[in-house]
Amino acid sequence: MSDMRREWNHEPDLPLQVSPLWQWPPKPLHVFKWYAGAWFFFTINMAILGLAFGSYFWLSPQLDQTLMWDFSWVSLIFLRNFVLFVIVAGGLHLWFHTYAVQGQDKKYDPRPFPRKGRMFSFNSQVLDNMFWSLASGVTIWSGFEVLLWWALSNGFAPLTTFAQTPVWFIAFFFFVPVWESFYFYWIHRLLHSNLLYRFHALHHRNTDVGPWSGLSMHPLEHLMFFGTVAIHFVLPTHPVHVIFHLMYYALYAVTTHTGFEGLWFRNLKRVHLGMFHHQIHHRYFEVNYGSLDVPWDKVFGSFHDGTPEGKARMKERLRSRKR
Repeated sequence: MSDMRREWNHEPDLPLQVSPLWQWPPKPLHVFKWYAGAWFFFTINMAILGLAFGSYFWLSPQLDQTLMWDFSWVSLIFLRNFVLFVIVAGGLHLWFHTYAVQGQDKKYDPRPFPRKGRMFSFNSQVLDNMFWSLASGVTIWSGFEVLLWWALSNGFAPLTTFAQTPVWFIAFFFFVPVWESFYFYWIHRLLHSNLLYRFHALHHRNTDVGPWSGLSMHPLEHLMFFGTVAIHFVLPTHPVHVIFHLMYYALYAVTTHTGFEGLWFRNLKRVHLGMFHHQIHHRYFEVNYGSLDVPWDKVFGSFHDGTPEGKARMKERLRSRKR
């Protein structure tokens, strides 16, 4: 039995690979399969896209309403995001942990979840994660969305529509995950600096993770995390882009922190969820700051591919930092 097998209850195919877009020689078919697999057909990306359009048409104000601040449309946005987050995070928690429908099948970390202890608010990992996700996370997520609605309607952020720029309108949705890979890596490295880690440490209370863990962060980290939407002040976008962008960050944090590779039912994986790449980060902290879509971790030497060799490289790198 290998050292890695004792460490993990479940491992995906190893070594972990970055997007084939960055591999040489070029492999167009592999690139197509990678991105098609991320979007089509029942995938998290497509589900969030559907939720964004549904929210825009049925649970959002009109642009002419957001010219002036008003409690009615601001509260609508907050309540929509709050309820949606509770349904997604709470539903996945019930499936994987309260009722343990899958048991330990496809769970990465062998340790029992959730935990209790004085390091958590309310002495409970779940209550801690719920509090910070809802009180801070959903509030700041909604605050950024409210700000962008107001900015778009008042001309402080460039506005476009499908009729004006149909190609760009569609392309922006595919741009968001790429931008996320770039943006998240750099703010994540900053959060691991001596200056800011005391704030990021709240998120790293979770060495094993569950659905409520993904957005469990300090308010300062939430401001940095959702600050990704500052790009809407530069690039012309539409309110549905803003909704999708923020939902992508919030709900993707939930699904990638389930702690399980995917949701399985009747011996079939119905949807891919957790990322072993990021699960390793929660175990060791100083590796895998980004995602597999853009290979920043490989470029800067912080990549852990999940193998014993990857762990050895990590240990050597950390030892060299102490010399």
